[in-house]
Amino acid sequence: MSTSTPVPGHPRDSTGRSMMTDTMALRAESIREAAEGSSCHSDTTAVEHTRYSLGENTDQRDAAPPRIFVPPANQHRCLVLCFDGTGDQFDADNSNIVQLVSALKKDDRTKQMVYYQSGIGTYTSPKIVTPVATKISLILDAMIAWNLGAHVMAGYEFLMQNYTANDRICIFGFSRGAYIARSLAGMIHKVGLLPVDNHQQVPFAYKMYKRTDATGWAQSTAFKKAFCNDVNIDFLGVRDTVDSVGLIPRRLPFTASNTIVRTFRHAISLDERRAKFKPNLWNFPSDEQKIRAQASPRVAMHALPKHHLTFPRPAIPVHFKPSTASEEDMKQSKFEIAYDGHRAPRKTDVLEVWFAGCHCDVGGGSVRNGTRHSLARIPLRWMIRECFKADTGMMFDVQRLDELGFDPASLYPVVRERPPTPVFENARIAPRPPRASWLRTLLGVPSHGHAAPVSSLSPDVVNCTFPPATPMDSEVQEDIEDALSPMYDQLHLNPLWWILEVIPMRVRSQRRDGQWVSKLRANLGRPRTIPHQRPHEALDADRLRRYDREHKPPGSLYVHRSVKTRLSAHDDAGRYYVHRAYFRAEPHWVD
Repeated sequence: MSTSTPVPGHPRDSTGRSMMTDTMALRAESIREAAEGSSCHSDTTAVEHTRYSLGENTDQRDAAPPRIFVPPANQHRCLVLCFDGTGDQFDADNSNIVQLVSALKKDDRTKQMVYYQSGIGTYTSPKIVTPVATKISLILDAMIAWNLGAHVMAGYEFLMQNYTANDRICIFGFSRGAYIARSLAGMIHKVGLLPVDNHQQVPFAYKMYKRTDATGWAQSTAFKKAFCNDVNIDFLGVRDTVDSVGLIPRRLPFTASNTIVRTFRHAISLDERRAKFKPNLWNFPSDEQKIRAQASPRVAMHALPKHHLTFPRPAIPVHFKPSTASEEDMKQSKFEIAYDGHRAPRKTDVLEVWFAGCHCDVGGGSVRNGTRHSLARIPLRWMIRECFKADTGMMFDVQRLDELGFDPASLYPVVRERPPTPVFENARIAPRPPRASWLRTLLGVPSHGHAAPVSSLSPDVVNCTFPPATPMDSEVQEDIEDALSPMYDQLHLNPLWWILEVIPMRVRSQRRDGQWVSKLRANLGRPRTIPHQRPHEALDADRLRRYDREHKPPGSLYVHRSVKTRLSAHDDAGRYYVHRAYFRAEPHWVD
């Protein structure tokens, strides 16, 4: 009789069987049976692919454990694009973007295709050929997103080459990679998606996308009509989109809101406080702005004589004051609202959730590969769960889901409601492991009694991408352990960041009356401001009626429930965790 294939590094029972293999087989069988009884997927032939058997003559020593995916089949092919954060790539401390890519099905392009782009500052434009110019370009890219356009166009070309009708597009990003993801979605909205093999047209399309004057909008409209196709984005999932992009901050079209996006999810840091890492949140145009941005009956359209095209003439919002708002942003917003006014009305399902931790505690990359628990695992699991809730059809590797702390049967065929987090007292936040001082790391001086800096890890450690798979506890227990993991504040770990904290910078914020105010000040480690916070009772019934259960009302504060766990815990010195961003209203606690 054949036996289960041993999995190196996995626990075994008394007969030598891999406990992990047995666990995966049982879960595969339960998922298969649930799928067969589900009315959501009628393709039973595809479901049967989750059954695996080895012939009697198969050499068990050479057989690899079967790979099982959920869902086992999808009705639409998924094109998944993932954009990593600044300076992030596959290395010794991978981000959540790499972790997400590792969990996706990548072996059948007829069902799912996955595109990964390393972060800003890790590669440069192919037009730059000399070593010195390449080095300068990489430095400028990491500092001010010098090659932002090249990153956006690379993702656009992937879609241009591979998109076919009825494909579902899902885009993910972290940090500046999140801004690239939103820019790519914005470019597709404004200029459309070119047919396959139109490589020479891509730079022209991007130039028209960037233009925010009336001529640019008219040209992009004509270009889209002549060459491109209308394409929707099924899911846009980003982590801690930052507001610092480019030497002169300027918002690209449809990065603040985008009506071609069906589902938008944003994981945001509660404790990040660096000046150049202010969050870039989704914008909900007010009803008054929408009305005033539409063309009035008297001036319904105006001609652009140069191009013989027509475009709606939006009115200026009443809250606009040249002394307190960015005129460029105001002009762009009114064009976007007017542009969307010609499309069929469609609401984007928006949910932005705040998590404990700093920038890399939300997007990953703060701990070394192989670390069993970290704060970054919580937003990673939340984002994957949201993919299943939104019915994207993205196909995930069951074994990787298990390693990330999931019970795959809780995600498919139905996303099960999570049990409440247990309440406990005297919980302790784990201390940060010892690390080399920032000065030693900067000077390259060997450290004694500290963990080696990431850059000095041996190749064997760097190549160890994921921790050995072990039987997982419940997801609730995983959340608890991760919520009590150490936090990595770069202002503490690397004092060089304080140089930017003392330099006065222009800061824009929106007041409760809707006016945007701008002032020059030094950040000095100030915490983030959570805008538009409103108590539950302040959301009047008329406003709530305009949003069904699937659409979250703007102005609400959504915080992940793991923050509750951390709030009840203290460190070794007895100090309790206090999130840096201030709550002005009781939050909605999100699973």
